[in-house]
Amino acid sequence: MPHLPHLPRLSGGPLRPRPAARRGGRAALSALAVLGLAATAACGSGGAGTGAAPEESARPGAEVADALVATYDGGLYVLDGTTLEVVEDIPLEGFNRVNPAGDDRHVLVSTSSGFRVLDAAGARLTDDEFPAPEPGHVVHHAGRTALFSDGTGEVTVFDPADLGEGLPEADTHTTEHPHHGVALVLENGEMVVTLGDEEERPGIQVLDAEGVETARSEECPGVHGEATARGEAVVIGCEDGVLVYSGGDITKVDSPDDYGRIGNQAGHEDSPYVLGDYKTDPDAELERPERVSVIDTESGELELVDLGTSYSFRSLGRGPEGEGLVLGTDGALHVIDMAAGEVTASHPVVGEWSEPLEWQDPRPTLYVRGGTAYVTEPGEKKVYAVDIATGEVTTEAELPEASNELTGLPAA
Repeated sequence: MPHLPHLPRLSGGPLRPRPAARRGGRAALSALAVLGLAATAACGSGGAGTGAAPEESARPGAEVADALVATYDGGLYVLDGTTLEVVEDIPLEGFNRVNPAGDDRHVLVSTSSGFRVLDAAGARLTDDEFPAPEPGHVVHHAGRTALFSDGTGEVTVFDPADLGEGLPEADTHTTEHPHHGVALVLENGEMVVTLGDEEERPGIQVLDAEGVETARSEECPGVHGEATARGEAVVIGCEDGVLVYSGGDITKVDSPDDYGRIGNQAGHEDSPYVLGDYKTDPDAELERPERVSVIDTESGELELVDLGTSYSFRSLGRGPEGEGLVLGTDGALHVIDMAAGEVTASHPVVGEWSEPLEWQDPRPTLYVRGGTAYVTEPGEKKVYAVDIATGEVTTEAELPEASNELTGLPAA
């Protein structure tokens, strides 16, 4: 787990905003150890919104049930998670992105100037913002949230439970060079963070809770995206496979093709498998792949699954039992048995669609919460709730404008 203004174009997905005041890498990570911090996110590149916000939206005493948040050109919709109706329309200029903050109330909105805090349960955009030039990935893991600023290479880590009354205390680590990166903190305080600069992104390093490097791999060209599987196995995408960090060791899992790019992944904490995209044409203006990758983090094997339809970086998800979910351009939600590496069901949801050339442009998007898959259809200005077990569309609603990104709060 990407779009912001004047950001560099990167193949395979979305973008980011800017971080808070620095406090130094090693010292900051030492503080992480004291606090028992652990963190984990999303991805892309392009332009963020101006962040120019009108007056704060205010709904005194209002609470939105299982809130969802959708972006549109010029603002945010807060939706009731049961009816899918718009509870609040919050104007916000520019190209904005949304990610879960990691608690049961807030969503982070990536604008041109940083990660702004949206009280989704209260349907209110606050003035609180983590400053971050070119805000990028937001990763929540093990009770901590890590923000990556592509513009500075700074990682900001905080406890999302402390959101709500101003910005929480945060610890920071600054990478050697700014780059389009990602970071997450594990239960034991270790930080997995990407390596790179404006020219290349070759791999990852692992820092202990004191900020000391304990492992490194530069065998991951074009490093992009992350996911966590059972046992805190961390998967990082490369242009020729993935890196798996588990039990203190980094393992390279090669793609079956010389160029087999995996840049967007979806994990499940109870499954050893990670679902990834899979692209094989390094020269394509926009490749529309029809295969996805399944990475077994325990055996180190990588298998490709043919969907028979293409998809986009906003198409991947995981069901409640760890099943893989892919929203295809054929309009169906495809369910994958990850252990068997095969599609077991395909449920029609929206009409056929084609991925636009510009990654910032709207396209049908998948967001999964519990046993429900939420799917948007921008061309029809609609959003649907789908029962993953049966494929039945249980609820649908029409939005005032075409939506783009979609996220939400954990189910109550």
